[in-house]
Amino acid sequence: MSTNPPDVVNDFLQNTAPDKVEAAARRMVADDATYISLNFENPELKRILPWTGTSKGQQALINTFTDIAKVWKIEEFTVMDLFGAGEDVAVFGSMTYRSISLGKVFRSPFAIHAKVRNGKIVFFQFMEDTFASSRSFS
Repeated sequence: MSTNPPDVVNDFLQNTAPDKVEAAARRMVADDATYISLNFENPELKRILPWTGTSKGQQALINTFTDIAKVWKIEEFTVMDLFGAGEDVAVFGSMTYRSISLGKVFRSPFAIHAKVRNGKIVFFQFMEDTFASSRSFS
């Protein structure tokens, strides 16, 4: 397994399906990693998207990707650009998800800022169009 930061993040993203994410996180995410999903902390959004906000550790990423698969069918997740400088990695792409409860589809750009040290993700911030994603439930 490569310890090159862009390779680590790309490998992790290729293994976020519910049956793969736990093993991937145990291999590639630091025990004390910081995960920021969509915002630092927003109780109102957290009621709709429970994984949002700031959390710590491998389990935060495992829970997020597992929970996402429970509420959305992932129709497309495409990385358009992925590059790094030192420990920092930037990822830009698009995703199309369908809500399982209502069958509503949304398409959104996404951006990730990650930091990798010693072959492990220590910081992972994920951004998307939260208006579109939360509207897929109403």
